[in-house]
Amino acid sequence: MYATPLAGLILTGGGARAAYQVGVMRALARIRRDSGADVSRNPFGIITGTSAGAINAAALACGADDFDGAIEQLAEVWRNFQAEQVYRADSLGVIRSGAQWLTMLSIGWLIARWRRARPRSLLDNSPLADLLRRLVPLERLPRMLRERHLHGLAVSASSYSSGLHVTFYDAAATIDPWTRSQRLAVQGPVSIDHLLASSAIPFVFPAASIELDGLKEWFGDGSMRQTAPISPAVHLGAQKILVIGAGRMHEPPGRRVQGNGGYPSLAQIAGHALSNIFLDALAVDVERMRRINHTLSLLPEQARTHTALRPIDVLVIAPTQRLDDLAALHQKSLPVAVRTLLRGMGVTGEGQDARGAALASYLLFEAPYTRALMSLGEDDAMARREEVCAFFGWTRPRGKTDGNVEQIAEKAAGHDGVAGAR
Repeated sequence: MYATPLAGLILTGGGARAAYQVGVMRALARIRRDSGADVSRNPFGIITGTSAGAINAAALACGADDFDGAIEQLAEVWRNFQAEQVYRADSLGVIRSGAQWLTMLSIGWLIARWRRARPRSLLDNSPLADLLRRLVPLERLPRMLRERHLHGLAVSASSYSSGLHVTFYDAAATIDPWTRSQRLAVQGPVSIDHLLASSAIPFVFPAASIELDGLKEWFGDGSMRQTAPISPAVHLGAQKILVIGAGRMHEPPGRRVQGNGGYPSLAQIAGHALSNIFLDALAVDVERMRRINHTLSLLPEQARTHTALRPIDVLVIAPTQRLDDLAALHQKSLPVAVRTLLRGMGVTGEGQDARGAALASYLLFEAPYTRALMSLGEDDAMARREEVCAFFGWTRPRGKTDGNVEQIAEKAAGHDGVAGAR
């Protein structure tokens, strides 16, 4: 059985950056064990995810009867990741997708006269489907729901065909779908196709087709047009929510100018666009919900009984370091063929000489980078041990201390009461 009150877990998108989430989850499992809490119960009754976060979410949901074991299985994959597990990284595969795609952008008008060249994306992510079948045993999900190890799972994708942002969810009970402006919810079994659609980074990976109301639609990354990332967990009934981000929620004060005044490369523009897609919506949603909560706190108790809004305790854990900077240290870990392709877009160098690190940070499915992300996630979560224990109601046994807590003077985020009707 999952713990009560019903806690929700939200895992955001970000390609390879999602390794950070696994590090945070490993730390949470350790904190729970150290606190003496009941580790036989799933701490999250509701799990939602977007993009690569949807893959992590589905894997955790399918292992909800052994949550710590599911985390370790995920960690084993991310700890030993290779890009070829996600996309074709060999020379032939890159030529067939990326090189052809870039050529079409430049002289497509000429090629179209004599050849039907219609590349769908920069990279071919066909290997990802095989990885998902091994990593995410979706056949176990109905039993997890039936036996109440899990209350609900939701993953989101964006339809290129209709322009709608769609949340696909499966739950232990029938939950009325919700409809908002440009948003739609659909209850039913979650499939590999849903995970492929949710994680299809625009331009980088091809769209995935899903039948919706009898019509085939093409879907891309769920972070696109996701104006309310926390909404699915609220609609599924979460009473408190842990959000694990894949990018810094707040940047240090002051400007940080890159490129020495030169014209931005395609990689720099693409990285900026992806950061907008993956990171900005979450920060805006959290700020919006804080404002709503503040408004609720000003209402008399009697007035609050006449509104559908309810306060929800939210804990946000996000990277304390720039993941672009971390990726810059590992750009040369990319396969040679992929590195050659990205060089044409402006991804070059390593460390302080790196260029295009923002774009690379989403595509670096290589162990040196993913391990560094996991380590950062563990450190960030352990530094928030006291907040984590307070959030879950875990109590640390007497005599237990954690030096990491004392070393971190400034916390990246904290608890917020959040309005629930989304």
